[in-house]
Amino acid sequence: MGLVEPVADAPAAVATLADGERALVVADYHAGIEGYFRRAGIEAASRADERLDRLVGLLEAVAPDRVVFLGDLAHWIGRPAGRELAELERLVEVVTARAEVLLVKGNHDGEFEEALDVPVSDSAGVRLGDVGFVHGHTWPDRAVLEADVVCMGHEHPAVRIEDAVGGARVERVWLRGPLAGSAFERTGVEPAAVEGELVVFPAFNELAGSTWVNVEGRDFLAPFLPDGLVDGEAYLLDGTRLGPYRAV
Repeated sequence: MGLVEPVADAPAAVATLADGERALVVADYHAGIEGYFRRAGIEAASRADERLDRLVGLLEAVAPDRVVFLGDLAHWIGRPAGRELAELERLVEVVTARAEVLLVKGNHDGEFEEALDVPVSDSAGVRLGDVGFVHGHTWPDRAVLEADVVCMGHEHPAVRIEDAVGGARVERVWLRGPLAGSAFERTGVEPAAVEGELVVFPAFNELAGSTWVNVEGRDFLAPFLPDGLVDGEAYLLDGTRLGPYRAV
């Protein structure tokens, strides 16, 4: 088994850290996203309870020592308030009763630590054992890049799949492949020191939009993608290997 293994049929993975510690890792929870839709004039009933139920189900199935949120645990970029804050407070209460929590700060988590008492890493990420964690909206720390496996969110990767009669659907996917050290030279990291694997997580929140990675003209969001991902392959949530993501 590798250091980072997806949970079958779920946008989450289990990472094996130092001394056998196991972490449940999820990206892009985007609590309170329905409030953003409502402010934009779009009717959207809250799915806060459903999101939390899915997360609790994963906690019960995996029984991790720690939960690592790969950024964008919140949705509103400023300080959480109102329904979003209430959802986050409930989430933190439930999860911290079962495991330690770490938030790797994302671009939507701007004032998170001022509202909730949760350990938060800076946006350059953190390394735990041989696994590096970063949200992906900024350049990762050197220690993160030199890990055996680097986990990131931010991108919300998905593929657009067409059938023989012209129908189409969009599916969330994992992206996995070797890191390309040459993409990080501007950070002062020697390319030869970057030899690990990159795992790009699907968004936990299915309402959060996506980057269609197999459609021309759909740009990546992370500053180091696609150049930092060599020979990346796509996998559906059920584990189906789709092959090189650009060719899906």
